[in-house]
Amino acid sequence: MYPPIARKRFGQHFLHDKQIIQRIVDMVAPQTGQHVVEIGPGQGALTVPILKQIGTLDVVEIDRDLIPPLKMRCAEKGHLIVHEADALEFDFAGLVPSGESLRVIGNLPYNISTPLIFHLLDYANIILDMHFMLQKEVVERLAAQPGTEAYGRLSIMMQYHCHVISLFNVSAAAFYPPPKVESSVVRLIPYKEISHFAHHYKHFALLVREAFSHRRKTLRNSLKGLVSDVEWKKIEIDSHLRPEQLSVEDYVTISNRLQPK
Repeated sequence: MYPPIARKRFGQHFLHDKQIIQRIVDMVAPQTGQHVVEIGPGQGALTVPILKQIGTLDVVEIDRDLIPPLKMRCAEKGHLIVHEADALEFDFAGLVPSGESLRVIGNLPYNISTPLIFHLLDYANIILDMHFMLQKEVVERLAAQPGTEAYGRLSIMMQYHCHVISLFNVSAAAFYPPPKVESSVVRLIPYKEISHFAHHYKHFALLVREAFSHRRKTLRNSLKGLVSDVEWKKIEIDSHLRPEQLSVEDYVTISNRLQPK
């Protein structure tokens, strides 16, 4: 039974389409013995089938009113461990002993999805993979390639850390209440070794942010406060290109040339 009103301040849209639910579970393919944590279990649409499949499941839920009915629904389905907390501030490393990996899933509220994913990247060294339901536009940006309209700061910062795979789209009718936008399911696999490593990550992140704060300008103009004309000659990347024309590797190259080891 659905609650009378989904709380707007938590960005709640409850997934109820059984075919979509099963498709997500199949994509995640959780195995017994794996440590899985679900963010925002809501009414348990994904929680119940995954709990039944693997026996033990951690969930992080901020809405205390959803927790008692969730526990009732999951009773005798397996061992449900509920953490009443804000996922944006939650210590995910505390869920697993040293040396173990974590799998993360969730139908994420659109209003916090990007900062939440970046929060999770702080734990990339212990995360095996992440499967999220997100706004379709956000997934398109996460997976976008250089030279496309969707490609930008989010694309670069996420692809620096993860292999991004857009899985499938989900219509608004699959949710209650239906959101005003389409959704997509994405798989994020953190790299165990980053192929193009930024020697000074904060500088790399600043460089990318500044480049896309003036997206329509050339790199020479958008980065004039960070890169001098003399430095451009040393970098050997065309400064007359626009920010969206450069790859992740290109931005790492610029950062590393300016901030050597």
